[in-house]
Amino acid sequence: MAEAIVAGGGLAGCEAAWALAQAGIPVTLYEMKPRKFSPAHHSEGLAELVCSNSLKASRLASAGGLLKAEMERQGSLLVRCAKACAVAAGGALAVDRTQFSALVTQALEAHPLVQIVHEELTALPERDAVIATGPLTEGAMAGAIETRCGSRLSFFDAAAPIVAADSLDMELVFAQSRYDRGDADYLNCPMDKEEYEAFWEALTHAERAPLHEHDKEAFRVYEGCMPVEVLAARGKDTLRYGPLKPVGLRDPRTCHRPWAAVQLRRENREGTMYNLVGFQTNLKFGEQKRVFGMIPGLAHAEFLRYGVMHRNFFLDSPRLLDADFSLRGSENLFFAGQMTGVEGYMESAASGIIAGRALARRLRGMRPVVLPRDTMTGALCAYISEGGAADFQPMGANMGLLPALPERIRSKQERYELLAQRALSSLDKALQEAGTE
Repeated sequence: MAEAIVAGGGLAGCEAAWALAQAGIPVTLYEMKPRKFSPAHHSEGLAELVCSNSLKASRLASAGGLLKAEMERQGSLLVRCAKACAVAAGGALAVDRTQFSALVTQALEAHPLVQIVHEELTALPERDAVIATGPLTEGAMAGAIETRCGSRLSFFDAAAPIVAADSLDMELVFAQSRYDRGDADYLNCPMDKEEYEAFWEALTHAERAPLHEHDKEAFRVYEGCMPVEVLAARGKDTLRYGPLKPVGLRDPRTCHRPWAAVQLRRENREGTMYNLVGFQTNLKFGEQKRVFGMIPGLAHAEFLRYGVMHRNFFLDSPRLLDADFSLRGSENLFFAGQMTGVEGYMESAASGIIAGRALARRLRGMRPVVLPRDTMTGALCAYISEGGAADFQPMGANMGLLPALPERIRSKQERYELLAQRALSSLDKALQEAGTE
């Protein structure tokens, strides 16, 4: 049996390696850590989560929940590990990052068909490989990709700060999920109008970290990970209708809805760390402490990690890739992860599953499987291979990617439930047919 190579031990690479090994294909997984780290990574383990510990909604009648359900049906390693180390987060699947990475690493290290090599690949393999080196790919590998694929597109991504739980002023902060749905898994920092406007003024005038000259020219912020200061600059009420929306919350001190509210989401099971939801930022570290310290309850907050912004790269995938993430005209060379234009942790992992399973089928002499477009995974595959517009941009899972139902249904909840049921039925049928070939 031919051996396969996977380059990159992030979410996509781990899923690709697992899919190949589970299909009986020996695989060598190359990961440059701990010998070398990208600007966004810090831990030595595989599948490191960088920007957030949230893997989006759990409920099936949502884009994120549907995608994870489809991934489970395709043997996802990461969804299994995520559920094993989940932390309370209302209707979302959030994880303890350290435990999540450890579980994924342990599973791959223990697999008899997986060999992990801690080295950086500096050239593209000729064949039988999945390239999942991530959106921060640089150096010789970046040059090799550009030589093979042509120029790459780019955008900037940002991460939110993390604060220590025992440094919060719990006299001002209260626990509640919006509309009291589920357990009170979020902490809320309520603001009155005066507090909010003072915070907004400070935020919009705070000093940002400098960008390199070549970065300034390429600066395009992805809407799904917008730095909070850039969002605030769009208008005084933009934050109140975005990450600071107070809808569904009630301040127990006043028994009224606050003017605005900053939400904190638990980062680990112990609840010792909290993430500032929606506060991706490129402010200087000192400015983050000063401005975010104006948020009620955060005056004496200990910042365990400050927010950072980094440049991400992605391929012009509609020109380069087929729906199974294979490079057109190549000998079994696949790409996976955010560099293909899928946006989000689970979307990246899902692309790794597709690429790994597709390569395994090719190595076994089997026909490729193209998932139906009415599945969330299939819709993402179609988007990266065909594009959704003239100007290709990264795309995360969303219900708008799915074909409309034959009948018009006014209730969004009911419509989403039917879309999810249809997707899982289509996926089950496609997987069953593929398994009988």
